Amino acid sequence: MTTLAALTRRGTLALLLVAALASPALAGPPLVCFPFDIGTARSLPWAPDTGWKGTRSDYDVTRLTGDTTSLLSGSAPIVVRMETLRRAALYATRDATVAKGLLDQLNQRAVEAKGNGRSRALALFDAGYLIEVYKQLKPISAPTGELASSLDGYAMVRQSLALSSNDPAIEFAAALMTSDRRGTPIHAEHVRHARQGSSGDVLLARNVATHLEN
Repeated sequence: MTTLAALTRRGTLALLLVAALASPALAGPPLVCFPFDIGTARSLPWAPDTGWKGTRSDYDVTRLTGDTTSLLSGSAPIVVRMETLRRAALYATRDATVAKGLLDQLNQRAVEAKGNGRSRALALFDAGYLIEVYKQLKPISAPTGELASSLDGYAMVRQSLALSSNDPAIEFAAALMTSDRRGTPIHAEHVRHARQGSSGDVLLARNVATHLEN
């Protein structure tokens, strides 16, 4: 016979389960633990409905650098680049050699990019953003975080902003990078520009609304 105590325990467990399901599924470093909405755009393979860490066990990480650089074409929107680099960084935690190879490749692209046009702005953005994602991965993968510990990805993203006439999507990325400096003028400025410039970009507007605090 089911006792009152057993029923009470079951009721308590049910309430805890409901509370867990109702609580936010995402927590932690903003560049790592908060997936970006990319609509139907292509990115690295990902397991659906798995939250922030949807890496697939059947993905061959030796392909990571080639697959990532291919996806980071000049036509890929900034938000899609952000999600692709987030996924790439998580896959990179599986193999230190792959992680270093990806970082070296994107840094080399940034060094070799010439002129003051969009292509150089994107090369700087991609390298800088990956550096900052790697840094935020340190609690999860110390070797991956250590690869970027002496590099300043935010400075590279600032250069990208200057070259792209303060692209609001890059402002959005910079706002997330400076989320540990909430209340400072520099973070507030990035947030303001991202919000003001997102009105003409549906994909960006959705992500700004989701990821930036009021």
